[in-house]
Amino acid sequence: MSEAGVIHDIGYQRYEGVRLGRGAALLALYVHGLRAAFGFGRSAKAKIFPWLVAGIMLLVAVILAAVRSQLNQVIFTYTQFDDQMAWLIIFFVAILAPELMSRDIKSGTLPLYFSRPLRAADYVTAKYLAMASAVWLLLGIPQLIMFLGAAFTTDDGAKGVWNEFLDLAPGWGYSLLWALLFSGIGLLIASLTGKRAFAAGGIVAVFLLTTPVVGVLSILTSSTANHLAGLASPMTLVSGVGTWISGSADDEMGIPIGDFGPVYAIEAFCLIAACLLLLLARYRKVASL
Repeated sequence: MSEAGVIHDIGYQRYEGVRLGRGAALLALYVHGLRAAFGFGRSAKAKIFPWLVAGIMLLVAVILAAVRSQLNQVIFTYTQFDDQMAWLIIFFVAILAPELMSRDIKSGTLPLYFSRPLRAADYVTAKYLAMASAVWLLLGIPQLIMFLGAAFTTDDGAKGVWNEFLDLAPGWGYSLLWALLFSGIGLLIASLTGKRAFAAGGIVAVFLLTTPVVGVLSILTSSTANHLAGLASPMTLVSGVGTWISGSADDEMGIPIGDFGPVYAIEAFCLIAACLLLLLARYRKVASL
């Protein structure tokens, strides 16, 4: 036998350990995405923007809590806090969504993800939950600081703390709505390109281009057009749903919704569902290649 035909035993063995399956793969991808959202496990440069946004929002929350505790004055409610931080949320989504989706496209790792046992639905679910969790934490933790500032200085004891919690809970629910809607839109746009700069620009453009439409519709002479104007932008859409649920006359951004609150809620639900279905269709096509 020639030397070139010799088979060498270099110690390869079959894997005989526990195979954790799809659930463990989905959980690992979710944890990886959530850590990536705040730059954990990455360079210092990757931590700058997410922690800058988080730092600004935490600072605002601390100031609001201090004013509440010292002057007993409510500048922003929990839901108003979300509305006031809207553009910071958009910039956070514009940076995070390409980080979660476009990087995998550019690096060509999707075929590895979609080898067994992970499926396209698992990939989309893990990425969506990771991003929604990150956005919710970005809003929910400052709201918790506001709550602590109010709860520890209330003059009504346990009853005052409980009443404050009853105000906080809807605020957390409102933050969840922001997180679900903006995560869906951001991930869908980011899934279309492997270039993170293009994806980030596309996400910001969607919000920039829809905001003037709301302004134009809100100044028309038709009251119906005024009430439905908020449907044209994701920001005012979320605000309109919040107004309908809270029972306020006008939303926090000054756009009346009239009796069209259910329409706002239906559009928000359909928009979230459409984003997820399009994401699933997009990655099923990639997985089948």
